[in-house]
Amino acid sequence: MKSSPRLLQLIFALFACGVSLRAEVRPAPLFQNNAVLQRDKPVPVWGTAEPGEQVSITFGTQTKSTHAGADGRWMVTLDPLAASVKPGTLILKASNTLTLNNILVGDVWLASGQSNMEFIVRRTNDATVDVAASANPLIRHIKIEQRVADEAATNAKGAWEIATPKTTGVFSAVAYYFARDVVAATGIPVGIVNASVSGSQIEAWLDPDTLKAPVAADVRSAWAKTLEAFPARSAEHIPKQKAWEQAKAKAEAEGQPFTTTAPYAPPGPGHKHTPASLFNGMVNPVVPAAICGVLWYQGEQNAVRAAQYRTLFPAMISGWRAKFAQGDIPFYWVQLANFAADEPQGTRWAFLREAQANALSLPKTGQVVAMDVGDVSDIHPRNKVPVGRRLARIALARHYGFKVIDNGPRYLSAAREGAGFRVKFEPYGKLRAPLNALVGFELAGEDKVFRPAQAKLERDTVLVTSPEVTAPVAVRYAWRNAPEAGLFNDDGLPAAPFRTDNW
Repeated sequence: MKSSPRLLQLIFALFACGVSLRAEVRPAPLFQNNAVLQRDKPVPVWGTAEPGEQVSITFGTQTKSTHAGADGRWMVTLDPLAASVKPGTLILKASNTLTLNNILVGDVWLASGQSNMEFIVRRTNDATVDVAASANPLIRHIKIEQRVADEAATNAKGAWEIATPKTTGVFSAVAYYFARDVVAATGIPVGIVNASVSGSQIEAWLDPDTLKAPVAADVRSAWAKTLEAFPARSAEHIPKQKAWEQAKAKAEAEGQPFTTTAPYAPPGPGHKHTPASLFNGMVNPVVPAAICGVLWYQGEQNAVRAAQYRTLFPAMISGWRAKFAQGDIPFYWVQLANFAADEPQGTRWAFLREAQANALSLPKTGQVVAMDVGDVSDIHPRNKVPVGRRLARIALARHYGFKVIDNGPRYLSAAREGAGFRVKFEPYGKLRAPLNALVGFELAGEDKVFRPAQAKLERDTVLVTSPEVTAPVAVRYAWRNAPEAGLFNDDGLPAAPFRTDNW
């Protein structure tokens, strides 16, 4: 039986494609040109290839080989590597050969959270100077493309970039300023893996196992109700969206300004608020990478549910540590900055800050207090330099072994003294009140109504009194959404908020 001309053309075309008939060896998203490999730990390197195909990885003097599994996945583990500022080459060989250039060995930090972690350098107060002076081959950054996934993804998009005036402007500002100080102090390369999403909730960053646990029962229940309500809410949203689009088109046609915000689409299937969806789509693809630790800035979207955050946040930390399987990797976060949240004297954000601080009970954790560098009228403060630097202080003191003060004053105890309270602090340096008055303290009596109080600094204590509260039973400090807070140490680090009540 003769082959038809059409069939012969197809066969020749397939042979001409050659390699495309096979699954070429491809590494996971972190392994690209300009990458940073984690020092002093075994380094997993993984990816995909033709099922059963032999894959070899060479870096420096090491060569490791394996075979791709039936699903095409493979992984080898390099022996621990010493930090190196000298660029190396990572070579992957199978049916094809990939050569990845300009690879450094240093510390890899995963930076995650919502918009204040995503906030880029070129939007900061210091962008004009800092971007121009940012050239540093030891600082690398990869932004993981936003992806919502119902199941654990194994691939993600993103590219490693070296810090230069052409690239640094779109780096995470908090993470960049952290890296800049760590590199300056240690000389060790730093790679930032930026997996952050504006407006995201902590539920979306839970790993699937934590989501299934009892601690997340309320999350599962609430999302089930959200999905149940979605069809009706979506039907209500459609005409509102169309009306907005028509109004916008009309204004543009008439050359008129149009500043009305689009109506908010209700959450539902595929939404970034889907529990575990951002972990699945953006963090799971970099598991089980060898990393140094995690930087976290999130909580604004959960401020109305502080009690729930109190348990979810430490559960999330433990869940991530379990997934990366490298012990208690450092986990450092930023406590919410001062912001009015439509009510400067409200306390929603104060309780969320307390929920964040609750996770300090876990080992190898650290918290940046940022109430003095926020913006009362903007949820996205532009003053990111001190935030990144304070994260760097924590890392330098607790991970890198530098003798630096990494915290402001911390509450130790409070006792009645006359008609007031004497509050004792662990000062982390000398206590200071650089403002005109030591503001931010409040007292309450049995009526549980807090009133502004006068505070007097005496060595490592503060005496708090108020003529309006002659028989106080509780004292608070900086316990507002946007508090005026005046207690610092002599390194310029602010005191952490606290309360003695449990109301």
